[in-house]
Amino acid sequence: MVSIHEWWTILKQQFYQISFLEAIGVAFGIAEALFAKYNKVWLYPCGILNILITMYIYWDFRLYAEILLQGYYFVMSIYGWFLWTSKTNNSSTVSLCTVNDRLIACCIVIFSWILLYFFLTNYTNSDVPVWDSLVSAFAWAGMWLLAKRKLDNWIFLNISNFIAVPLLLHKGLLLYSILTIFLFIIAIFGYLDWKKIINSQKLKN
Repeated sequence: MVSIHEWWTILKQQFYQISFLEAIGVAFGIAEALFAKYNKVWLYPCGILNILITMYIYWDFRLYAEILLQGYYFVMSIYGWFLWTSKTNNSSTVSLCTVNDRLIACCIVIFSWILLYFFLTNYTNSDVPVWDSLVSAFAWAGMWLLAKRKLDNWIFLNISNFIAVPLLLHKGLLLYSILTIFLFIIAIFGYLDWKKIINSQKLKN
C-alpha cells in the first residue's frame, strides 16, 4: 500500500513535470468553466482553445478516448456557440430536461461507452480502456445537454469529472487532475446558479 509520504513525493514529481503548454490549456479550461457557470457564451471560444491544446497533450499519454472526446467537444462547441448566439432559437434559454432529453442523454452514455471501449481494446494500446471510455461517455452526454442549455448537463459532466480525477493522477497529469477537481466544484455551483435562473424565469411567466 502506498504511504502518504510516497503519494506526496509522486505529486511533487508530477508538479515539476508540468509543461508551459499544459498550464495554458488549464488556464483556458478554468476560464471556460467560469463562463459556463455564469451562463456566458464566451465559454465556447475559451473551450475551443483548451480543446486544441488538450488533444495535443493527451496524445503522448495514450488517452485515446479522451482525444476523441475532445474532438466531440470541438464539434459540440461550434454547435453550442451557434445555438447560444442565435436570437431566433429557443435554446438560448436555460431549461429543465424533458423525459426525452434524459433518455437520449442516457443512451449517449451507454452506446458511446460500449463503442469507445470496443475501439480502445481492439485498435489502440490503451492501458485504461474501461475508465477512459467511461469518462468520455458521460462527458459526451453532458456536452450535448450543455449545448441545449439543459440543467442536467452539470450532473452528467460531474460524473465524468469524478471518474476522471484518479484517471488523470494515474497518468501523471497533475495539473489536469487539479483542473478537474476545480471543474467538479464549479459544476456544483453552476447547477445551483442555473436552477435559480430557471426559477426566476418561472416567476416572470
